[in-house]
Amino acid sequence: MYVDDKRIGNHVFEVVDNGEYQQSVNVAEFRYRVLLIPAWRFDHSNTEQWADDCLQRFEASTRVNGRQIDVSGTRNGESFVIDTGDSTSELPPCVMSFAYWNPRFLQQARLLNPQSGDYLDVTVERLPTESLEVRGQTVSAQAFRLRAEQLELKLWYSEQYEWLALESTAKGGRIIRYELS
Repeated sequence: MYVDDKRIGNHVFEVVDNGEYQQSVNVAEFRYRVLLIPAWRFDHSNTEQWADDCLQRFEASTRVNGRQIDVSGTRNGESFVIDTGDSTSELPPCVMSFAYWNPRFLQQARLLNPQSGDYLDVTVERLPTESLEVRGQTVSAQAFRLRAEQLELKLWYSEQYEWLALESTAKGGRIIRYELS
């Protein structure tokens, strides 16, 4: 993960498919310093279980500059129940999160943010194909723009729809970039 051209940490995604369901585990650790002074610290872990492109359950734990946020959710019959610790809410039974690894998430009108438990309206726009450097090689990449409330992401996928990179703009106009390594 980079802010502008400065590496600030790692975000590791692992997806395991056992045939019956997929489990995605992602862990992020970011440290941003200005003149060696810690300006921002972000730690996040999220485990999701999926079946038939529907989220079955998840547990997310996020710590931002010392503030702890824990959110979980479980598919329960005809709904998906979100628990933020302060409240619970019910969503439709088949929801998707911002599961970049699954390009079908780009077809959704709403996505679940597991960090907050918010169920967000999203719009996705297909952009022109671009050349992108991945693992030291230039590849053709299909670009998309995803918008949700104050969030705007640009995502790139290979011709086989493998997720390659993500970019967003942070406060102050800084560019946050993930790329496949």
